[in-house]
Amino acid sequence: MSMHKLVLLPGDGIGPEVMAEVRKIIGWLEQNTDASFGAWEDALGGASIDKYGVPLADEVLEACRNADAIIMGSVGGPKWDGVDYNIRPEAGLLKLRKELDLFANLRPAIVFDALVDASTLKPEIVKGLDILIVRELTGGVYFGEPRGIEDLGNGERRGFNTQTYTTSEIRRVGAVAFELARKRQNRVCSAEKANVMESGKLWREEITKLHGEKYDDVELSHMYADNCAMQLLRNPQQFDVIVTDNLFGDILSDEAAMLTGSLGMLPSASLGKPGTPGLYEPVHGSAPDIAGQGKANPLATILSFAMALRYSLNRGDLADRIETAAQDVLSQGLRTADIMADGCKEISTSEMGDALVSALTQAMAEAA
Repeated sequence: MSMHKLVLLPGDGIGPEVMAEVRKIIGWLEQNTDASFGAWEDALGGASIDKYGVPLADEVLEACRNADAIIMGSVGGPKWDGVDYNIRPEAGLLKLRKELDLFANLRPAIVFDALVDASTLKPEIVKGLDILIVRELTGGVYFGEPRGIEDLGNGERRGFNTQTYTTSEIRRVGAVAFELARKRQNRVCSAEKANVMESGKLWREEITKLHGEKYDDVELSHMYADNCAMQLLRNPQQFDVIVTDNLFGDILSDEAAMLTGSLGMLPSASLGKPGTPGLYEPVHGSAPDIAGQGKANPLATILSFAMALRYSLNRGDLADRIETAAQDVLSQGLRTADIMADGCKEISTSEMGDALVSALTQAMAEAA
């Protein structure tokens, strides 16, 4: 039996609280299945600044390189607002993605049946929703050069960033989207702004070319990113997989996330080429206003671990069990504060983790 090497990076704010619940799930799997894990834990983000003086220490990066998967909590908080921009907590996460070349960010937007009323949209619009946004993660305007703020004189300044993409960057993230679509509903919508941006024009041309060469069995459509944002609210069921660039993906995935009713429910994965450890993290932020109060929803982080089982550790069977257990807990009316509803019981972060463990145990007993 091989051991899966995990690096756990709780990070800041509510990160340590939700990561503690992931450890419960890891412990249950080791005791009740054939899976074995070696989990090494260290600091990232603000916690790393406090410990090492930098948001990502070299030894932590090296451990991540040698892992099978990396599970992260969250980074950032007002405590570090005064640090230099280049060593802010978020810079540690950006460096980790860049150094491991994690170029494809997978952001599912799934509406759980028990939470259909939590969405701000009508239940008939979002019931059964299952969208996957594939966002290019290491290129585009967040990394393009030149960038900066310059003094133009007479009290005038200019801030500038460069949006840039190459053929290979577009094709590799496009291939991820097409491959994933083949395992879903076999539809890809590519979103860009080809009407006003040269990078968008190249994006559309290269996605179209890749589709014709290797993936003509997958249905491909193109949509301007602003229209895609509107359509996500108008008729989200039309989408299966959306592939888009770094900037638009950042915006569209957050919009799609709120269709589900709570950021506290949504996992994500950042993947690189085969053999590279994936990075798995909840969509929500560090929520420093509720840190240490036991109010945080751990399900997004637990479901991120389930994605790690599925995409990096080849244990889709275990991922299915965790995802089903999450459905079971919600169906029992158990809720953390962020998803609380009339007629339900509000429970703490730790109690939600315990409830998931109980659901896993119950399902195992029923299957025996």
